[in-house]
Amino acid sequence: MANFTFHRFHSAAHADQTENGYCAAVGFFDGVHQGHRYLIDQVKAEARKRGLQPIVVTFEEHPRLALSPTRYWPELLTTNEEKLRLLAETGLAGAAMLHFDHAMSTLTSREFMEYILRDELGVRCLLVGYDHHFGSDLSAGFREYVVQGRALGMEVLRQLPYDAADIRVSSSATRRFLTGGNVEMARACLGRPYLLEGTVVEGHRAGTLMGYPTANLRPDCEEQLVPGRGVYAVKAEVDGFSYMAMVNIGWRPTLDNGADQTIEAHLLDYEGGDMYGKHLRLHFLRRVRDEHRFGSIEELQAQLALDADRVRAIFAER
Repeated sequence: MANFTFHRFHSAAHADQTENGYCAAVGFFDGVHQGHRYLIDQVKAEARKRGLQPIVVTFEEHPRLALSPTRYWPELLTTNEEKLRLLAETGLAGAAMLHFDHAMSTLTSREFMEYILRDELGVRCLLVGYDHHFGSDLSAGFREYVVQGRALGMEVLRQLPYDAADIRVSSSATRRFLTGGNVEMARACLGRPYLLEGTVVEGHRAGTLMGYPTANLRPDCEEQLVPGRGVYAVKAEVDGFSYMAMVNIGWRPTLDNGADQTIEAHLLDYEGGDMYGKHLRLHFLRRVRDEHRFGSIEELQAQLALDADRVRAIFAER
């Protein structure tokens, strides 16, 4: 028996639909980016044609981390909670979140389709992404899936890749953009600003002394990707309110921070006092500049004033 949780999404589109089985797609769906949404739209369309419920089958943990915990540390685009929230917004009927462990990793594609998809989840139609493979028999591909599905009474369909502005959208491409600090291209892939959230913890208080108090963020998920070093224009959310903010990610070279990377947000026009212990959400809109060392604290203060003006101008353009 597979260890999984089925999350049923409450959608008016599926409220009265008889459960004759499911039309599904399988994947990690990290980021729930535009390519994922394109595939999900096809799942919903094929489900309607067949009188089935549209779902996705995903995983609690990244399969590579489960198989090689000491050699591979994935940089995730979304937490599981955020992933489920985004999947629910697509109009799916639900999502099955599987626990990926060694036992599941040994299943062949045929066994996965039979024991997990068909027998446990009731999948009758499976959509396979253009570059997606599953099962321990890594040489198997779409043709094998079609043959295996036919023997199991499961229809297998293939989907085409989603391209936007001549970019092959994928989780890997999104990670590359974020690592390079190009949050605007990451936004194009995701269809929304990249989100990083966590708890405000005590920092070095240097920003307060310079007139720019900052909230030092400790991300909720230590495996989530942090954008490349630099200063960003960000929409910050705390206590149910939104603020313009400038965020510095890096080692604070002017202040000799060493190798201690920080994520520091200065919320413009925030008057709520210190934020220690509060939950902070950061939506990355645009990169303002690189991180670099200044000759003095005064030069840094002057640059921070320019950064704040630039952030305000960016918000005024929206």
